[in-house]
Amino acid sequence: MLKFILIAVAVILLTIGLVKLVDKFIPSKFKPVLKIVLWVLIAFLGYQTYMSIYTPILFNKEKNKRYAKVIENLKDIRDAELAHRQVTGKFTDNFDELVKFIETAKYTITQRRDSSVLDVAMTKQFGVDSYKDIVIVDTLGFVPVKDSLFKNSTRYKTMMNVPVGKPGEKFKLQAGFIDQNDIKIAVFEASVKKDVLLYDLDRDLVIQENQVISVDGVNGDVLKVGSMSEVNTNGNWPKTYGSNE
Repeated sequence: MLKFILIAVAVILLTIGLVKLVDKFIPSKFKPVLKIVLWVLIAFLGYQTYMSIYTPILFNKEKNKRYAKVIENLKDIRDAELAHRQVTGKFTDNFDELVKFIETAKYTITQRRDSSVLDVAMTKQFGVDSYKDIVIVDTLGFVPVKDSLFKNSTRYKTMMNVPVGKPGEKFKLQAGFIDQNDIKIAVFEASVKKDVLLYDLDRDLVIQENQVISVDGVNGDVLKVGSMSEVNTNGNWPKTYGSNE
């Protein structure tokens, strides 16, 4: 892009020089037409130079606005998935199941307290009363998952829909287990391609965005939360878009 700008500026300066040469050396009867042509060329190149600078600014502004909306949905999906794992012990790759879970499931409210009981074996062995410490878990009640996560909002019913970009698209949702130190650990990932979010914007800038590797950008060609290859429920967006944890 910088190379194009430099070339355009050079051509504009050259054209201005040609205007002066025309004014000095070309016969008077040809000057008006040539001057008009050259000034039109200057205006065109000036416009192209301006747009080469302004277009990326507009692109980034629109991109950031779309990413922010998508991230809100991804956060809702993550919250719902984490609740699903807390209650059921696993994540799900089915949005219908996740919505039904939110509407019907409940958290169990518990209280842990320390206590002690007679240690029968030790009492029998030594002939004196012996006690051992234990932890008692009391169930205090139940709280609907929906009330805890979404209160009076029904946005969980549409959290699977990509809110911007190409119409009718849904997030890709995956879930399963990975082995870590011979232990199966539940994982999930919700994602959407940047091409879907930016499908109607400048194609060259979209291609550049897909190749981003930066601490203040969304690296790679997808916007996502979670991971199917590691134990990670974070989003891949930088802090400039809000918390990713």
